[in-house]
Amino acid sequence: MQFHIENMTCGGCVRSVTKAIHDLDPAARISADPATRRIDVQTTIPRDTVSSALADAGFAAN
Repeated sequence: MQFHIENMTCGGCVRSVTKAIHDLDPAARISADPATRRIDVQTTIPRDTVSSALADAGFAAN
């Protein structure tokens, strides 16, 4: 699944986003690009759950 995160602008943001997802699924595979503000996530967790965890971490995703 892919998300656009408008306020993910740096490496620190990427670490925070990655941690939020790994807290749900430690085996998730995440590829992030702060330049385009996109992340690709491979996980078995439902999209809505991942999106909610990102929002709780301060990174609203769509």
